[in-house]
Amino acid sequence: MKKVTTLGKAVAAATLGMTLTTGVLAGEVNIGFTGPLSGGAALYGENTLSGLRMAAEEINAAGGFDLDGEKTTINLVALDDRYSPAQAATNAKRLTQESNVPAIFIPHSGGVFALQDFNEEDNFLIMAYTSVPTVTEKGNSLTLRIPPTFDGYVRAFTDYALEHQGKTLGMAGATHEYAKIWAAMIEKEWTSKGGTVVANNPMDYNKSADFFTGVSRIIAENPEVMFVGGASEPTGLVVQQARQMGFQGGFIVMDQAKIDEVAEVAGGMEMVEGAIGVVPLSVYETEAAKSFIERYQDKYGKMPGSEAAYNYLALHGLVEAMDATESTDPKVIRGAIGNALADMETSKNPYEVTDVTDKGGFVTETTLAVVKDGKIVREAIE
Repeated sequence: MKKVTTLGKAVAAATLGMTLTTGVLAGEVNIGFTGPLSGGAALYGENTLSGLRMAAEEINAAGGFDLDGEKTTINLVALDDRYSPAQAATNAKRLTQESNVPAIFIPHSGGVFALQDFNEEDNFLIMAYTSVPTVTEKGNSLTLRIPPTFDGYVRAFTDYALEHQGKTLGMAGATHEYAKIWAAMIEKEWTSKGGTVVANNPMDYNKSADFFTGVSRIIAENPEVMFVGGASEPTGLVVQQARQMGFQGGFIVMDQAKIDEVAEVAGGMEMVEGAIGVVPLSVYETEAAKSFIERYQDKYGKMPGSEAAYNYLALHGLVEAMDATESTDPKVIRGAIGNALADMETSKNPYEVTDVTDKGGFVTETTLAVVKDGKIVREAIE
């Protein structure tokens, strides 16, 4: 067995309560995770991992699944990449070589793109928690995109803000790859529909906790709407500082950040009045969502976000596919996961995903929510 680094031990103990293993033990399949477990996006990474952990524990508590006639359990192997694509690639090599994982969950587009350079050759499935459209448009045969693409959000959020909040936009998004793609698309959409971008000052949400200088540059141009977004925690700090400087307009919140989580960090729902974003899981009224929320709260003592719920259902779907095919071959799993999701118990599927596109995208609904009078209100998308 190769020596596990001190960092690896700390990450495993802090996030999973499990021991990192090398190779696959009899009756056990390793599933990989690489994501930010330290730095400004650590909460985002931990929230993602919590959904995977919850699914794995449910699967194992039920006795595992059948694999070639043997009851098999899931072992999660999690590594910290600090939101770095280069580190994510290094982690993926380690996960495949030391732990023989058939699939790796990763919650950031930069890391996904880095892994796509070699995952088909190394034969592992990328479970991508990112809504960047090109992740699946590239034609990588071993990539599954878990959330819906954000191009629908860009159109819907822009249309709503232009109609209800104003024509001038200040861009205060983050600097990581995903945020850059989002910002470029929303700037193009905004200007093509008659709006004006009066300021553009992206900031590193992962390293800074004081955004005064960057936010003040945006405020100085008097925008009616501000585009913000990275992980929820730093996004909340950006919103808080904008309000403290006197900004009274609305916010377009990139889908990585969740309005309810942003409000908690910013100082209350009144701080995000007029914010436009994705519908938080807490607002969903389906039985599947309610069941998941109740079980998650019992386990973790807090409201789950979409990253927990989507990754929870994705791991259950992955295991259902392995169970149905009695295989851990990534190509076989990829071919079977659409049917596995469709046949999965409702309680395991809080977003009610029932299909996968030919290009590898989970089929789910694009949503829009607005904060009105201190409450998150779901709005229809035309």
